[in-house]
Amino acid sequence: MNRRNVIALLFVTLASFVIAGCRTAPVMNIEESPITVSGKYSAKDVRKAIIRAGTSLGWRVKDIKPGHLEATLLIRKHMAKVDIFYDKKKYSIKYKDSSNLNYDGTNIHSNYNGWIQNLDRSIQAQLATL
Repeated sequence: MNRRNVIALLFVTLASFVIAGCRTAPVMNIEESPITVSGKYSAKDVRKAIIRAGTSLGWRVKDIKPGHLEATLLIRKHMAKVDIFYDKKKYSIKYKDSSNLNYDGTNIHSNYNGWIQNLDRSIQAQLATL
């Protein structure tokens, strides 16, 4: 290979790594996911289940007011922050803030959506224990 072909190959390889590293997707929010467990439980039990779910995945969860939690996930140089609204019958996970996740007002790095899906699954699993 001549020098020009080597430079072109290196450029194409580098460009493909940059493009692959910038995967974005529409921001995922969980809207009013129903709580379908049976038995006697309260909104406080739902709160405890959400906190257990979040902390088990590395989220820092804090109370804002009854029915409203804020959860923050720090991974390397990335930060994701969500509001979690809940009552006895449903919960929602909504984007609040982020850093180093390429958020543009609509789209965000696709890893964020994976973290939200994991949080949602973990909440469902904790709620199943009520």
